[in-house]
Amino acid sequence: MRRTLILLVSLLAAALILFVLLRLLPGDPANALVGVGATPEQLAAARAEVGSDQPIAAQFARYLADLSRLDLGTSFVSRAGVSGEIAARLSVTLPLTLAGFLLALLLAVPLGILAALRADRPSGAAISVVSQLGVAVPAFWVGILLVTLFAVNLRWLPSGSFPRRGWGDPSGAMEAMILPALTVGLVMGASLLRYVRAATQGVIGSDYLRTARAMGAGRREALLRHGFRNGAIPVVSILGIEIASTFLGAVVVERVFSLPGLGSMLLLAIQQRDYPSVQGVLFVSTLLVLLVGFAADLLQRLLDPRLRERSGA
Repeated sequence: MRRTLILLVSLLAAALILFVLLRLLPGDPANALVGVGATPEQLAAARAEVGSDQPIAAQFARYLADLSRLDLGTSFVSRAGVSGEIAARLSVTLPLTLAGFLLALLLAVPLGILAALRADRPSGAAISVVSQLGVAVPAFWVGILLVTLFAVNLRWLPSGSFPRRGWGDPSGAMEAMILPALTVGLVMGASLLRYVRAATQGVIGSDYLRTARAMGAGRREALLRHGFRNGAIPVVSILGIEIASTFLGAVVVERVFSLPGLGSMLLLAIQQRDYPSVQGVLFVSTLLVLLVGFAADLLQRLLDPRLRERSGA
């Protein structure tokens, strides 16, 4: 309950910060609604429509009231509800993030453990070097390389775009997601691999694992029965950060592959000075990041009884 209260307070603080920062931008949001050459009467009507003619406190109260109804406002450009547009864009961004995350886990966990177990061998050193290179390479460059190889040279996969029917065309949507998800998974997996390797090395040198070995357990058995859970505790906290950074960094990958996701919506809304869309995308992104951190914190407490005992004390 305490963590839930912290989540709600953090969300309220984030809403306040987003509201204030957008109001500090030069110009009146009503100008983006009416355009250039509007008459004073049209500008006054637009200000009344967007609420910029009211005091800041009244605007914030109205903003919170709309949020409580899950109403993120109406786009200045499309005149459509921002909530519906964000939901449609999330159908691209969330599968991309999830697929990249699962691929990163499939790569990072076994390779990280292998690099730790063979740290004194050439194979372990090679894995560590490749992971360091993966961290140093920008995501957009990895995406361009994958497009060049698989789309331009081999012609196995499309270079970008998304079916107009969206997930109504499942084969086309999944085919369009392969290269973006591979890009996200490789970049995230390279970063995650280092943490898995460090956690495994810490477990290998621990006293309780040596005790298990002394009592007759084999290296693999001792690591699986006693080391895996303890090694997962620091990795889980890193997973929350990695998922959040992957989600927020989806704007780059979506741009490379021309995907109609949340990041593309944010860039377009900034270019068009569509304040409700910008505010809505930033708020939803903040909400998802906070929820990921909340889930990672709860999972860490489930894995580590010491955290629960400390909370009870």
